Amino acid sequence: MSTSSSTPHAPGAGDAQVVAGFGVQDESGLEVHAPKDAAAGVTAVRVSMERALSHMGPKRTGQTLLKLNQADGFDCMSCAWPDPDPDERHAAEFCENGAKAVAEEATRARATPEFFARHSIADLDAHDEYWLGQQGRITHPMVKRPGGTHYEQIGWDDAFALVAQHLQGLDSPDEAIFYTSGRASNESAFVYQLFIRAFGTNNLPDCSNMCHESTSVALAESIGIGKGSVSLRDIYDAELIVIAGQNPGTNHPRMLSALEIAKRRGAKIISINPLREAGLVNFRNPQKPRGVVGRGTPIADLHLPIRINGDLALFQAIGHLLEQWGAVDSAFVEQYTAGYDAWAEHVRDLDWDVVAAATGLSREQIEEAARMIADSDATIYCWAMGLTQHRNAVATIKEVVNLALVRGDIGKRGAGVCPVRGHSNVQGDRTMGIWEKAPDHFLDALQAEFGFDPPREHGYDTVDAVRALRDGKAKVFMGLGGNFVHAVSDTDVAAEALRKAELTVHVSTKINRSHLTHGETALILPTLGRTEMDVRASGPQFVTVEDSMSSVHASRGPLEPASPELRSETAIVCGIARATLRQDDGSDVHGIDWDAMAEDYGIIRGHIARVVPGCEDYERKVDRPGGFVLPHPPRDSRTFRTASGKGEIAVSPIEVLHVPDGHLLLQTLRSHDQFNTTIYGLSDRYRGIEDARRVVMVHPDDVAALGWQEGDVVDLVTHWEDDDVDRVAPGFRIVSYDTPRGTAAAYYPETNPLVPLDSVAEHSNTPTSKSVVIRLVPPSAARDGEGADGTQDAAESETEHRSRPNPEPLHLS
Repeated sequence: MSTSSSTPHAPGAGDAQVVAGFGVQDESGLEVHAPKDAAAGVTAVRVSMERALSHMGPKRTGQTLLKLNQADGFDCMSCAWPDPDPDERHAAEFCENGAKAVAEEATRARATPEFFARHSIADLDAHDEYWLGQQGRITHPMVKRPGGTHYEQIGWDDAFALVAQHLQGLDSPDEAIFYTSGRASNESAFVYQLFIRAFGTNNLPDCSNMCHESTSVALAESIGIGKGSVSLRDIYDAELIVIAGQNPGTNHPRMLSALEIAKRRGAKIISINPLREAGLVNFRNPQKPRGVVGRGTPIADLHLPIRINGDLALFQAIGHLLEQWGAVDSAFVEQYTAGYDAWAEHVRDLDWDVVAAATGLSREQIEEAARMIADSDATIYCWAMGLTQHRNAVATIKEVVNLALVRGDIGKRGAGVCPVRGHSNVQGDRTMGIWEKAPDHFLDALQAEFGFDPPREHGYDTVDAVRALRDGKAKVFMGLGGNFVHAVSDTDVAAEALRKAELTVHVSTKINRSHLTHGETALILPTLGRTEMDVRASGPQFVTVEDSMSSVHASRGPLEPASPELRSETAIVCGIARATLRQDDGSDVHGIDWDAMAEDYGIIRGHIARVVPGCEDYERKVDRPGGFVLPHPPRDSRTFRTASGKGEIAVSPIEVLHVPDGHLLLQTLRSHDQFNTTIYGLSDRYRGIEDARRVVMVHPDDVAALGWQEGDVVDLVTHWEDDDVDRVAPGFRIVSYDTPRGTAAAYYPETNPLVPLDSVAEHSNTPTSKSVVIRLVPPSAARDGEGADGTQDAAESETEHRSRPNPEPLHLS
């Protein structure tokens, strides 16, 4: 990310600019309290029950929450943290955000055809994400015809025929894009990729492209497989757990229970994060007396408040110290790794001044962390978006793996690498073939099973899919779950790209922004949720999912469907495939029996067993309580399927991201009251921010140095030199917060418009949502273009705001 000047300036009338904002929310009710110093506790139980009861009522609350994450129940849709063994699970095996996710899906509210008749698309588009989510479950298939202003009801067969008509009318299968959210089951993901490849393209972008793609690339090149190498029991048995760029208290709350067990067994924990998050300070387990009336469990023994994008320098500095101290597992390095000598030479030449500039940490802090790693015989390295969404993300994750390799922490009990996924089945979708770059061995197995030659040319990932739609190279977009336009970077570019499509299709449970940024023709196909029973002609069905630790297990919903018109994702995909690939005599062009798979998911699992590596005897394995674990060669046998046949220790130069004077380095993050783009409410309780989302958290010294006051309303502006455009996210209130100097934090998707489409991680193409250079400007300057047109001088504008009264009062306590 780069900027056009070294001091803040208001975009003038002569500057290209994009001012973003869908259904911008009123932030006048903002209240700011001191951040919490503990996560969960009795408050989490109260909030969980209040949300569940208000959305579902007593009966549905009991039907769902008591089956959530149970061996005979359904898998939570709010994260991919693994479940304990079946005999070790609690009756309440869920967290606050899991309860919120279930309440959102199992709500009694309904968005019926009558609702869509009352509300035009323009009317819906004027509302914010929270309001849209509260309108309830979509009950019938809906269509927006060319020139139409409203969605109207359509029958399922007509909807399938409409999709088929558009797909068959394309000049090339590559003019269609098929996106996947991580909530899709293994069965629906498998038939989805099968249909798309039978249709003739590998255009299979998915949410992994936007989150953990950097992980997949780095791990595949370093250890030969793009998945983590640990189990839940390894977490329990670790001597040291390093948690970098991850906030488990909000994003993976059940992880705190595992960390509590590890702490009780003597483990130490290092937290590496720009913000001191409550969940890594203390965990008050509401299922334990000490979590209710006691002091809870302290989590992090050491917190490193790292500057945004300083992780690569930090891990290299730790490697420098380990090598200097001789704290290297020489036997492991000699037998199982390649590249050590070049890496050792590289880290010996470390420049501590560069490290200090990049990390904002003292040498003493870094040495303390390195000593803890040197003293540990079993270390686990955990990370999430805080590492994956930077330009140098792949190099950073390789540096994490370097530490694990030089310490011999791969293929050892209580040790390994642990990327923590967000979506509940994003890892399973990739296992099932949802990938624009599927390897030849997978395509060969698909060919052997179904008798057609799948396309071999790589397809579009998420960023390239937006480019293709924008440039007219793609004309049809289909999304299997998710809220594509608000999940991807550069929101306004993505929205305009979708609007250029001839057809957009979204398989969804509830209304989201992507339905309102539609193509000329648009379909919403309502699907069953995880909480609901799926009964087909052959009887009740179940689906399977894979968690962050490669465990595959069954999921069965307990509720009656929200509408008799709903169909499962699997049945919807099979219906579209049947209509699209049907020959004149009614048979499938490749002889695939889509109807059979739609009616009996066991048939799909039979195909999975013969196509997907590690899934042999799939039906029997997933029928066991708790399921089974997929093979992982580095973990299981210290076998590395890399170019050298060993774990690759990589050499990466340190980069220091320069932020000009008067600017800040922004990271986007979740509130405690959301799951990705789904907004549950307006309470970021742990950070002390209530009843508002358009806030920007800035260190109090930076607030003063930039001439602002807490509570001032500003626009966030970033300048991308490649297209010479000022991107503006309007109407954010400043909240003083303990962030590293020179940095800021704000929630997504509200800040996604600030991330240029072309600002991506090297090698993975993941958007750089965690390192955005911004400046704060007065709202009128960004929205009206004051300054360059002579109506108001930019410097005057920057000064005048200091005395401008707040539009609404800010409540501080």
